[in-house]
Amino acid sequence: MDGLLKGLLILLTMKVGISIAAIVLLFTYWGGLADLLHRWNTMEEYSYGYFIPLITTFLIYQQKQQLLSVEYRSSWMGVLLMLLAAVLFFMGGIATTYTLIQYSLVLLIMGIALALLGWRVFKIVVGPLALLFFMVPFPPFVLNTLSGQLQLISSEIGVWVIRLFGISVFLEGNVIDLGTYQLQVVEACSGLNYLFPLISITFIIVYLYKVEFWKRALVFLSSIPITVLMNSFRIGVIGWLVENWGIDQAEGFLHYFEGWIIFVFCLAIILIEIVLLSHIGQQMSLAQALNLKWPDILPDGFQPAVQKVSSVHYGMAGAVLLLLVVSLYIKGQEEIHPERAPFENFPQQVGEWIGKDDKLETIYLDSLKLDDYFLADFKNPFDDLVNFYVAYYESQQAGSAAHSPRSCIPGGGWEIEEVTQVDLADIRVNGEALNVNRLVIKRGEYKQLVYYWFQQRGRVMTNEWLVKWYLFLDGLTKRRTDGALVRLTTSIGVGEEWADGDKRLMNFSGKVVPLLDQYIPD
Repeated sequence: MDGLLKGLLILLTMKVGISIAAIVLLFTYWGGLADLLHRWNTMEEYSYGYFIPLITTFLIYQQKQQLLSVEYRSSWMGVLLMLLAAVLFFMGGIATTYTLIQYSLVLLIMGIALALLGWRVFKIVVGPLALLFFMVPFPPFVLNTLSGQLQLISSEIGVWVIRLFGISVFLEGNVIDLGTYQLQVVEACSGLNYLFPLISITFIIVYLYKVEFWKRALVFLSSIPITVLMNSFRIGVIGWLVENWGIDQAEGFLHYFEGWIIFVFCLAIILIEIVLLSHIGQQMSLAQALNLKWPDILPDGFQPAVQKVSSVHYGMAGAVLLLLVVSLYIKGQEEIHPERAPFENFPQQVGEWIGKDDKLETIYLDSLKLDDYFLADFKNPFDDLVNFYVAYYESQQAGSAAHSPRSCIPGGGWEIEEVTQVDLADIRVNGEALNVNRLVIKRGEYKQLVYYWFQQRGRVMTNEWLVKWYLFLDGLTKRRTDGALVRLTTSIGVGEEWADGDKRLMNFSGKVVPLLDQYIPD
């Protein structure tokens, strides 16, 4: 009787402990989970995220008999993985980067599984758990860069497809000029809304695909070029439809319906590839290759293996407690927002340059998520024009970071021909020569020269990845993630050289940069 009471007490203690741990982890990761749900709701390319946890659960449930039959040997390697998740959570929390927090959650789940099951059993579930990484969206600056590159590739291949139909077409960056109509390959047409779901589905197929490793790797990697090529084919078909039946073919229901058709075709190509590979070497049917089966029914009288409490479990409890402490520390570190002058007070005259204010449209403001900005065209007495734009962020949290012009410019139909860096030796920021990115961009016969840099917390940077590193470092040491993007643009007129544009931008920079100190805090 005493043994029974002791067993019940141990069982009750374990259940209470698990419940407390679940509540602690929910509290710790609440911000990351809320952001994850928001991005699933608002980003079409990640709207499939809701299904990933369900599929992971089913794939693990499919192995329930094997999992319940083996003896678990708890592993300290799992506790180490949980501690790594805590470090990643700390980095994401300090740098206000939700992507790191979400990856930390996936690592934590894998760490708990490894700690409880041991490596030999963990290998059974590592595939389905790894699938959880596909539900986490990439950081915004990575998505912007990837989307811009895919837009350019899709536009170029799409134009090649249109020309196969014998249609005369001209490509300017992401703008497809059919003469009568112009089609712009925007972010929604970049192929990301097919690429991420298809890669996730292909990963599931590869997990189920019980063949040689090289076949599985080939199928998984092939999902990327298949998506890009099929999306480009879709753009080409839309161009052909528009040329023959008007611009309505590129809008509304038909546009989205074509997207679904392309996605189904991509999936069909993957399955055809699997069928063909199944006839190389050991031959098997598609159902055999994919190991499609419903979970086995447990036999009557089946007794699952029981795991005893060990020191590893106390280590897991310690890792959960550490996560709670880290979370409370981060929540207690309120971000500092230094005082600054608003851009509404920025002068309309800078030396001999006279400015005319402009405003960003709501659609762009919703995307940029900035806190303050200034946009104006400045002219000098010689009628030279420079477009001046500054975007300021009080806090560069996930989804609220400065957008790199290298990602945004191609979306307007401009092609970036050259990227270099220039030192403006006569212009000093915090005692150092101003270093800027110099972009040579073209759209048909139009040419522009762009200077831009990131001016953030006393630093001037031109490297987007370095900006992210200092966001983490300053978030940790200064409790600040504020900063600005500064961009200057001038058109190169007929008969002008690129050097003429450089001269204009350098002249204007020398006048305007000293004025930025009170609007962009050091």
